[in-house]
Amino acid sequence: MATVKMAKVKMAGNVVRVSKVTSLLLIVLTLASLAGCGAPATHIAYLGLPQDDAVAAFRINNHSGQFTNIAESPYPGGISPASVFVHPSNKFAYAANQGENDISLFTIDASLGSLTEVLPRTPAGVTPVSLDMDGGGNFLFVANQASANISVYSINSSTGALASVSGSPFATSPNPVALKLSPSGKFLYVVNPNLASIFAYSVNSGKLQPVPGSPFAVGSGPFSIAIDPAEKFVYVPNSTANTISVLAINPSTGALSSIPESPFASGIGSQPISVAVHPSGKFLYVANMGSSNISAFSIDTTTGIPTVITNSPFSTGTGPLVVVSDPNGNFVYAVNQGTKTISVFSVNASTGALTGTAQSATTTVSASSMFVTH
Repeated sequence: MATVKMAKVKMAGNVVRVSKVTSLLLIVLTLASLAGCGAPATHIAYLGLPQDDAVAAFRINNHSGQFTNIAESPYPGGISPASVFVHPSNKFAYAANQGENDISLFTIDASLGSLTEVLPRTPAGVTPVSLDMDGGGNFLFVANQASANISVYSINSSTGALASVSGSPFATSPNPVALKLSPSGKFLYVVNPNLASIFAYSVNSGKLQPVPGSPFAVGSGPFSIAIDPAEKFVYVPNSTANTISVLAINPSTGALSSIPESPFASGIGSQPISVAVHPSGKFLYVANMGSSNISAFSIDTTTGIPTVITNSPFSTGTGPLVVVSDPNGNFVYAVNQGTKTISVFSVNASTGALTGTAQSATTTVSASSMFVTH
């Protein structure tokens, strides 16, 4: 596919070259004018496209939520990228290639947001499906589904290159599908749908040690996990049980315990598959793949209890697989597998309620993941 695309560019000659240069120049001038207005006016979203063996990139207007395709996107990479994660410096992006058992490193153009892959790719375990990184950008964590382990890499801050830490990969239970590092970087939580459990690890310089009492039970069919910014609670949607489990985090040990009344069924749609906590920690959003909508909840920041927000759930495109809150908390995005679109919702800062916007984006194929930069 990439070879055909390149051949078209060569045959097109100078007309296309001029058009591309003009487009790039307009983008640069726009960004320059926005930079003079104070805070950055845009974020960038990167999406894994497994069927295209590529990563798509869009610039998002922070005020309107409008998506604009970045020049040359999507960018070719490894086979079947399942997860994408961006370094906190916004200099590097990583993709877990489940089809060839490795990790792609991309450098990010600081002005445009475009990607350039750096070869060779870094070997991972078998079927890497989920990525996460500590807030300082020192370590990358990878869940390898088929080899039942977690690869951990140190990150070169100058080049973005990965190097396995001592002891990596670390064994976990069969079929890990998602992982999440706590905001402090002290604990790592790994989702296992087969056992309806969360496996917990303490983290020390990238090395993993099982937390006493791990694993911790949740409902049936968990496939994702979110943690509130205060690192007090873990939220897990249970796709088979149509519930959401809420567990309190022991700040000293990382052990989890279900809060009273968990799991919660009220307000959850069919096949809840993905979850996101608002940056304020006050709201929770759950993508319901079966009913094609998002359930919205306010969160009691003391108890962790979710309460259904008025008019929830909010309709999306068909089959939302991923829900993401933008870093400023102004918008929520739903990645819809069935319609190959991204739904954009504005967030009421007081109530957490969602309002569908006229903005949306389309991907060439169904996306498996989405990361929005700060």
